[in-house]
Amino acid sequence: MNKDAEQLQNQQPSAEVDATKQWLDEIIIGLNFCPFAKKEFVNNTICYHKSEADQIKPALKTLIEQCHYLQDHKEIETTLLIFTEGFRSFDRYLDLVDYANDLLIESGFEGIFQLASMHPEYCFADDDFDAATNFTNRSPYPMLHIIREESMARVLAIYKDPEKIPEQNMALAEQKGSNYFQNILKRIHQAHPQK
Repeated sequence: MNKDAEQLQNQQPSAEVDATKQWLDEIIIGLNFCPFAKKEFVNNTICYHKSEADQIKPALKTLIEQCHYLQDHKEIETTLLIFTEGFRSFDRYLDLVDYANDLLIESGFEGIFQLASMHPEYCFADDDFDAATNFTNRSPYPMLHIIREESMARVLAIYKDPEKIPEQNMALAEQKGSNYFQNILKRIHQAHPQK
């Protein structure tokens, strides 16, 4: 299978992609956790790329392939790399994130792309596991979000007080409470069971 065919196959509708879209719609956009997501979601400029990699080396290979794909396809704003099989352990996922950030630099993508991380067991360093604030970064599946730095700089330049976004998100998450998010994520998984 050639690269373009493989790329298309990994972007086909699936339970994982549908769950991710519903999570984006209900939590990330619905609660305005990312004020910039709605435009890309509505304009369909997000690439949802599934990866069955469960080891770091193949996951990193896929990440760099996706960076090249984004570089070659300016019409796509951002990529969500969704790990459907691997990196369920948050500690192992954090290892992947560390390697991935190093690899972006080694591959010459520093200043071009940056990564954001989302995981079903995401836990901020100073938080209890069950703290509602963790749900600002909890997703249905482990993911790496590849962001174009140029685009991010452009939207941040016109957004009032962008440095307040994380604390506003955490305050809203605490207001909603952990059960609110757990119920949504449970409902999403029930609506889109993995095959």
